[in-house]
Amino acid sequence: MNIRVVFSKAGRDKGKLMAVVNETEESMLLCDGKERRLEHPKAKNKKHVAFTNYEIKREDLNSNRSLRKALHECSKNSEEELICQKKI
Repeated sequence: MNIRVVFSKAGRDKGKLMAVVNETEESMLLCDGKERRLEHPKAKNKKHVAFTNYEIKREDLNSNRSLRKALHECSKNSEEELICQKKI
């Protein structure tokens, strides 16, 4: 199963790509591998994130380093390709 990549719309991490580690009804646990490591994910309200059309492989969650590398590959693409969808 692949991991979804989201774009933060609010907060001090606004504008960053993050991986969804876990999801509840109203919030998500997000990691970026640097400020928010896999050991301490950030709980974020779903209305403060926008989903992208990118996914990363579950194997990329083995370490913070591999997560950072996978998110960097997503961010290398041009912003025109990074289509964000509004999520409830």
